[in-house]
Amino acid sequence: MIRKRAPRELQIVGLIGSLAFAFPGLYLIWRNFTTGADPLGLLLAGNTLEPLWRTIRLAFLVSLSAAILGTALAWCTTRTDLPFARLWRVILPIPLVFPTFIGAAAFIRTLNPGGLANDAFKSLGLNETPELRGLVGAWLVLTLFCYPYVYLPVAARLRQLPGSLEQSALILGDNPLQTFRRVVLRQIATSISAGTLLVFLYTISDFGAVQLMRYDTLTRAIESNYLARPPMAFALSLILLILAGAVVLVERSMTRRLPEVNTHRTSLPMLYRLGKWKHLASLFVAATFALAVAAPSAALLDWAADGLIRDQRGGNSLTINVDKVVEAATNTVSSSALAAVFALLAVTPIAFLVGRYRDRTGRIAHSVVIATFALPGILIALSLRFWSLKSGFFGDLLYDSMALLIFAYVVRFGSLAMGTALVAVRSVPGALHDAAATLGANKWKQLRTVDLPVMQPGLLAAAGLVLLSTMKELPISLIISPLGFPTLTTRIFGSFEDAFIAEAGIMAVTLVCVSALLSWFLVLRRADHL
Repeated sequence: MIRKRAPRELQIVGLIGSLAFAFPGLYLIWRNFTTGADPLGLLLAGNTLEPLWRTIRLAFLVSLSAAILGTALAWCTTRTDLPFARLWRVILPIPLVFPTFIGAAAFIRTLNPGGLANDAFKSLGLNETPELRGLVGAWLVLTLFCYPYVYLPVAARLRQLPGSLEQSALILGDNPLQTFRRVVLRQIATSISAGTLLVFLYTISDFGAVQLMRYDTLTRAIESNYLARPPMAFALSLILLILAGAVVLVERSMTRRLPEVNTHRTSLPMLYRLGKWKHLASLFVAATFALAVAAPSAALLDWAADGLIRDQRGGNSLTINVDKVVEAATNTVSSSALAAVFALLAVTPIAFLVGRYRDRTGRIAHSVVIATFALPGILIALSLRFWSLKSGFFGDLLYDSMALLIFAYVVRFGSLAMGTALVAVRSVPGALHDAAATLGANKWKQLRTVDLPVMQPGLLAAAGLVLLSTMKELPISLIISPLGFPTLTTRIFGSFEDAFIAEAGIMAVTLVCVSALLSWFLVLRRADHL
């Protein structure tokens, strides 16, 4: 089939979209060199090496542990005779629905006096409860709630691998461990690398968990300076931007050196018998689920129940305020839905340029959109907030508006929709277009009657990824949200910071339940590993 030339209008739309995605990062760079301050001098005078080192150390530890944990869980649930393997495959990705700051709050509160773990320790005669703060606390929380980023792609890849190569290795005398290292690991390396990159980028951009764990990273330093010392905040943001970009380039360079593997399955994957290790493997999987899902869920339910009991006994009305919960939930769902819709509108033209026309402009725009995932939310929020304060008429028009908030969400999470939308575009057979054109349908009618019906499942999944990620976003919601527009994440964070634990628990349960339902219907039940 002869490749058609992309319409000029579509190229213009794709180029405008890519510039919109690149705007926050470009604005941060421009501001660093036009404020009249010396970024290098500020950084050297501000003792920034310590938070930079802390950020890199935390991101490295979390990435390494999440890669090991996610790969081990994927192997146990997809390639062994682990009991209840199908059930584990369904529930192990659930930590994705927990914002990391909620997980951090749950662990902190559970170990504090009056918490479930604290009471359990006391019943065992242990009066000294371990304190979960600093590097260890941040590492544990981020590992437990980020491992699904590795688990999902690795599990999907393991389900596709042919078993013939492993059988050959075993016949030639390799034991299962040697077979995994020499055969399997080489074929899943790209999936591990891609998932680990997401974990690293998420860790360096995280604000809520490190804030509650009192672990000083670049994001905490940026947040503490963006009002009092804007030039310093810009300089710190530039460091974080350079770090994110450097990590992406290193990952891509390493991935290109990995051997290419055959993506077509020629035989069924092997299933290994655990034998005497079955109970230990079951304990490992169950312990991970208990720490990542059961423990924080129990803590949130305990807070919520405590608030309901106090309210029935005439306690402080701040512990449970239904109006606040409904308002925050409504704002969260509505803003997330708008972000999902506009993200689809922004990335779908680019997906058409790349997937259907293989256009050079589309490839450039696609690279720009994907690269924005390396831009932490706090940098996007900082960039747009200062732009709205300094840009005159347009800034005044958009300052403290829903439009600016939605734009920030789209830039932050549009890249998540890009890949799925591209797959959806490529799923439309070219023969259908030829048939429609033969019958006299113009391009708009082809889009309405041919493209959209075939692409609908993929586009819904893409919108679901943006919707779920937006619901959990904290830094952008804290900095960009209009006055009087609370979301569940900002309410939860504020309630926990102000020690309104019961109210935080009720709102957190609401957020997790809504996210879990949407995750199942829009994302998880469509996953290849289930």
